[in-house]
Amino acid sequence: MSSAHIFETRPPSPVSSELDEAVHRCLVAGFEGTTTFPDTLKRLIDRGLGGVILFTRNVRDAEQVRELTDALRAIRPDLLVAIDNEGGGIGHLVTAGAPEVPGSYALGVVDDPNLTARCADALAGHLATLGITASYAPVADLQHDVRNPIVRTRSFGADPELAARHLRAWIAATEARSIASCAKHFPGHGGTETDSHHDIAVDPRPYDELLTDLEPFRAAVAAGVPMLMSAHVVYPALDTNRPATLSRRILGDILRLDLGFEGVLVSDALEMKAIADRYGEAAGARIALAAGADQVVVAVPDLEVSLGCRDEVLDALRSGRLAEERIMEAAGRVRRLAERYAKPVAGPVAAWDAGAGAEAARRAVRARGLPSPVPGAHLVDLFPPPHPALNWGGEDLLSELRLVDPTAGGTAISGEPADPAALAEGILRISARAPLVVATCDAGLHPWQARLRDALLDRRPDAVRVDTGLPEGGAVCSYGRGRVNLRAVAEVLAGV
Repeated sequence: MSSAHIFETRPPSPVSSELDEAVHRCLVAGFEGTTTFPDTLKRLIDRGLGGVILFTRNVRDAEQVRELTDALRAIRPDLLVAIDNEGGGIGHLVTAGAPEVPGSYALGVVDDPNLTARCADALAGHLATLGITASYAPVADLQHDVRNPIVRTRSFGADPELAARHLRAWIAATEARSIASCAKHFPGHGGTETDSHHDIAVDPRPYDELLTDLEPFRAAVAAGVPMLMSAHVVYPALDTNRPATLSRRILGDILRLDLGFEGVLVSDALEMKAIADRYGEAAGARIALAAGADQVVVAVPDLEVSLGCRDEVLDALRSGRLAEERIMEAAGRVRRLAERYAKPVAGPVAAWDAGAGAEAARRAVRARGLPSPVPGAHLVDLFPPPHPALNWGGEDLLSELRLVDPTAGGTAISGEPADPAALAEGILRISARAPLVVATCDAGLHPWQARLRDALLDRRPDAVRVDTGLPEGGAVCSYGRGRVNLRAVAEVLAGV
């Protein structure tokens, strides 16, 4: 690592107001509230808080979100207001009128970068109307491992060149709206079999294979992406024991020197168990900043966790365990980011293509051979409960099918049923005179779905199969469970 990225610690000294503000700039906090917010958050913003992250808990409708973001910036105009805004089933702005676009995997299946740009433009244009100017998207991870539980249809696919061209399109469209994009999760989360929300994830692949995963990030950097987000993943071939978020080797040598990234490196949320259970959020914040992160995210609304991270960093500065130069460098990057993106663009927001998402979803579904329509079908939609940190919609295919075919019936089953055998018998009895459609979502990860699906297909081999996650051999694939993905499948089933 070059000398520009190695800082000598100093003897303990009081923290100046300038350094105190710098520490706060390195924090991004979640909070409770839709129209008001806690006094603790106000005090953090007063002292220089770098950003806030919004979730479904902060969203009621579009007018309310804009009033909220305006109120936050009234305290401090250079506050970054961010949100996860990937599209597909990952979205927190449904009740605020978010444009319906499919997730990245469906966009990769279509492989039309212009269409990807139109979808990204719709998402970014909507953010602009709400006063949200930073989006933690797009996903740059390559989906390698069929057992991966967390990336999957959030990725553009497994091909680094395909992912690179769609990342470029997404980043350029978002930038054109003066919204800060963020490629994630560096250096790639697609080769793991663990969700870092729940435990430490490890990617055991050798160095040469890991280099492939860097290519989409390299393309994002070349495209001028202003932010990257790190992964809470251990890569033994890169750093024997520390996850990327806490690794100076990965964040410094690889990201800053090899890839030449000069923007803001933000951590994934520190309360995720990969960090919280092994290091604790506060120590995680200190180690991440020392390793080269510029901002650390605490997404949970408990501001005591954010305060604990802040205090740990301040104590480390006072004791000399953390170099002032490292924090000033990080805060400087955040300051430059805020100068460019924190203030919403004045004036009316230009319209976006409201039909881009539906076009993309339909083209993805129709990209392979399709069965004949089955009007009046009995549909069984099997899917896991929504991920609490990601999917807030809980959309189901049956609801979408009934919108285009009121004669359809069936059931939506989220989570393993108590008596699968009895359920299968009941479905077979009710559907005896109707076409049967069996939809699963990542049945390879959820064996109960595969068992129930196979029990139905054994008795009804004429049934139409649908995959709403990664493709697993079904006749129809949506490549995601966003509402627009499911509607495109419903249209095929109904013959619309």
